[in-house]
Amino acid sequence: MPSMDTLFLVKPGFQDPAFPGKDFYCWHCALIEGVLTSFPERAANLTVKRVAWPRPRSEVIDLVGEEHQSLPLLVLSEGSQSPDGTGRSPAASHARSFIADKDAILQALTDRHGFPHPHP
Repeated sequence: MPSMDTLFLVKPGFQDPAFPGKDFYCWHCALIEGVLTSFPERAANLTVKRVAWPRPRSEVIDLVGEEHQSLPLLVLSEGSQSPDGTGRSPAASHARSFIADKDAILQALTDRHGFPHPHP
């Protein structure tokens, strides 16, 4: 079975010790969650992983390295590239291209997975 693009998002409802007593969500991730929810038939073509907010994020590190843990993050399927790509994992044995910018991720969802375009 060919590999799929993997989208990493932060699970909502986390706490940040720098702001005691407050619950948070990642608004970039929430934006993308809304697009996924609006078009579930297209979202089915992605592997979506929701990870806890605290670092280290081992599942992300395993694919793209410790320096690329910021989320949201779209890790492209093995051997794939995108004009929207913002980096490539350092591991030569399983190097993967990735997109670490919310707007570029939204564009890749349109280009690679048939999601509609956002209205200008």
